[in-house]
Amino acid sequence: MIAAPFVTALTHRFGRAWTMPTGIILQTSGYIAAGFAVRIWQLMITHGALVGLGIGFIYVPSLPILSQWFQARRSLANGLASAGSGFGAVLFAWSTKAVIDAFGLRWALCITGIITFALSTIATGLLRDRNQDIQPPELAFDTSLLAKYEVILLLAWSFISMLGYITLLFSLSDFALSIGLSSQQATNLIGFLNIGTAIGRPMLGFISDKLDRFDVTAGNWAAMRRGCWSQELAVFALLVMGNDHPANNVYFGG
Repeated sequence: MIAAPFVTALTHRFGRAWTMPTGIILQTSGYIAAGFAVRIWQLMITHGALVGLGIGFIYVPSLPILSQWFQARRSLANGLASAGSGFGAVLFAWSTKAVIDAFGLRWALCITGIITFALSTIATGLLRDRNQDIQPPELAFDTSLLAKYEVILLLAWSFISMLGYITLLFSLSDFALSIGLSSQQATNLIGFLNIGTAIGRPMLGFISDKLDRFDVTAGNWAAMRRGCWSQELAVFALLVMGNDHPANNVYFGG
């Protein structure tokens, strides 16, 4: 997402028909090249830089398109669309574990690259925007918005929320292994987390269309804080009871 202003400028100049296929190539190349990496720095370049930049080239140009087609139920539409990442992560969590067990990590990365290439190509080909009718400005970085405190608060909220979400999402499996859970239990944990996001996002979108969006956001933030405290107490209790306790097997699917 750091590349978002750069990608937006390229999209404004060359169109998404150029930037999104570029992202597909970068993402696919990163996954396949990561399968042949033998050093940490190689993974940082391939799986980190190439895949991350590729996702940016795909995600940023497509982000505003859905809102162009909806007015009354815009939040629900965005919730349903974002639920796709949850369901996709569920499928990838369990299927990737099976591929790693059967063929190894190298082939798992290569297969992931091939699958994402095929799906992203189909989705990009079917995508339609209303830029000719709406004529969006597509500014790479509108500094005038920084003079509005509402924008500053929104950016701060987004930064804190995504920092916690990304940290949890990409470290949860390692944390599960560090406390003695099996690799299958760690995979189940990631799968159940993404099931929650896939179900919760459309629900929040539906509620946001019915109620005030700011009230829903504030209520969701409060619920997340209460949920974090409950989750921390649950994990602490499981650690005290030990890995062999029956409650551990129920909670982590072991």
